[in-house]
Amino acid sequence: MAGINTKEFNEDTFDEGIADGVVLVDFWAPWCGPCQMQGPIIDKVADSVGDKAVVAKCNVDEAQSIAAKFGIQSIPALILFKNGEEIKRMVGLQQEASLISEINNLC
Repeated sequence: MAGINTKEFNEDTFDEGIADGVVLVDFWAPWCGPCQMQGPIIDKVADSVGDKAVVAKCNVDEAQSIAAKFGIQSIPALILFKNGEEIKRMVGLQQEASLISEINNLC
């Protein structure tokens, strides 16, 4: 479940969603404990960065082809894209400040 400023990407919306600008995608699943801890952090990041970047979640159980395309093997996995190109990949629980810093470095 996404926060008010957090988008949800699926197989139909993913490619278009990452195509322009800076986009942070959290690959997660509802059964994943660390993902449950990462979720609220992602929502705070989305609130903090506002229009500078898109912050989104992608449920790997519902978007298996997307997870396979990006070789997601461990979750939570966060990928930072710029204009559709993968810039940075982070695996495991990430802190709000470091995610905001990574986004600010690309904007």
